[in-house]
Amino acid sequence: MSESTNQTEGTAGPPAGVKTGGPGDRIFSGLATAAGVTILALLAGVAIFLLIEAWPAITAAPEDIPGGDGLISYIAPLAFGTVLAALIAVVFAVPMAVAVALFISHFAPKGLADTLSYLVDLLAAIPSLVYGLWGIAVFGPAVVPLTDWLADNLGFIPFFEGPASTTGRTMLVAGVVLAVMILPIISAVAREVFTQTPRGLQESALALGATRWEMIRMVVLPFGRSAVIAGSMLGLGRALGETMAVTIILSVSGGVTFNLISPSNPSTIAANIALDFPESSGLDVNVLIASGLVLFAITLVVNMIARAVIERGTVDE
Repeated sequence: MSESTNQTEGTAGPPAGVKTGGPGDRIFSGLATAAGVTILALLAGVAIFLLIEAWPAITAAPEDIPGGDGLISYIAPLAFGTVLAALIAVVFAVPMAVAVALFISHFAPKGLADTLSYLVDLLAAIPSLVYGLWGIAVFGPAVVPLTDWLADNLGFIPFFEGPASTTGRTMLVAGVVLAVMILPIISAVAREVFTQTPRGLQESALALGATRWEMIRMVVLPFGRSAVIAGSMLGLGRALGETMAVTIILSVSGGVTFNLISPSNPSTIAANIALDFPESSGLDVNVLIASGLVLFAITLVVNMIARAVIERGTVDE
């Protein structure tokens, strides 16, 4: 009876020797709470600052806004370019990131897997300025023959309508460079979850006659679906706010177009702010801050969706 009572008490309470409610616990709890409140306060402070500084532009007459057509007409093409570049990046980055994560977690020998993990993560440490220089000096000119071929053979598709840029400074190149930049984020999230797939489920699928690919398709990918989606959303949020790489690469002409290979490209919000802010004053600064407020809202929504997907996947598991 005594042994049974002790086991029941052991499962109901904390492990033997662990103290609760001491000064250390209270200090840690207070510091953790303060950190959480500080983050929320900083986020609210940024939002309030953007709203206050953007208010003169929001309430200004349309003819006072650059372009003379109002604030919405000014920001809409920039928001379009921002979302378009980010979506191109996600389309290219997600399949590659998932493939890299699967190779590292299920195909590569341990030594090679560790090396590849380090190298892929190292991509995230490269400055965006370097990516931009690589895009404009190396990658852009290298894809000019491809864009010429796309314009000649697939010009009936709006994305490749042409005429193709002779310099490679196109939305397609900017999107691919962004894809390389966000690949480490998506790959890292997916890789960590793929490696946590229950070994028993994988061995059971193989024991039932499934090939390695069938096991991955039926067990690993469903198990890591939420991680892939969440990583993609986090990468999308990163691509939305990228500044220097897009600023260096794009040949901006304004407007809204789905043509990805022409020399006429819509700008992005971040790139437009980087280019125009040093020479702006008065209401023009408020207009740029208003566009920053829109970018803040877009990025915040994307990251909130990513967080919701992560929490949902955690609950399901």
